[in-house]
Amino acid sequence: MKLYQLINITIKMGTTATVAAGIQNFYQDTTAKGKLLGVFFSDIGELNQVVVLRSYASQQELDDENTRLAAQENLFSASENIIRYSVENFAGFDFLPEVELGEFGPVYEIRTYELKHGGVPHVLDAWKNAVPTRTQYSKLTVAMYALDGTPRIVSIWPYASLNERSEVRAKSVADGIWPPKGGPQWLTHEMKSMIALPTSVSPLK
Repeated sequence: MKLYQLINITIKMGTTATVAAGIQNFYQDTTAKGKLLGVFFSDIGELNQVVVLRSYASQQELDDENTRLAAQENLFSASENIIRYSVENFAGFDFLPEVELGEFGPVYEIRTYELKHGGVPHVLDAWKNAVPTRTQYSKLTVAMYALDGTPRIVSIWPYASLNERSEVRAKSVADGIWPPKGGPQWLTHEMKSMIALPTSVSPLK
């Protein structure tokens, strides 16, 4: 099982660079476990958000990092700039490869769908059938389902521009490729999307 984590941080306006530098330093520490994949800031959607994407090789790694994160007295050495934060833990869709690092953006869309009870296996099946064709239109960074909290999935899609995003999404819908057949009936009405851009410290660009 591929394990992922999103750390959602609400920051004071104008402090993205300071908070991002603190995040980078925290995860460059020799005691850090797991892998830093992305550090993004919100551009469209809820503003003043920093989103951290990480991966872990084992549940023990994830647990150890959660403990280390919670033990900080000065969160990311920038607590004066941080209003609140939350941690969400996920399993990657098992048919997808590991997240590939590189320059695929700079526009990243982070989409969250809440699911009806029991929906995870049905959504996985639907995506497994549709993703190989959908990713011929544009790249998928990651898709994952929550291991805690409300049943939900999160997918992250990179695009060169907002225009490309609109064109790709319209074409995939017009061609009958997306949304994946058999998936939507397992979603609730709770859906949200954020357009985020990589910070200077983000491995995903």
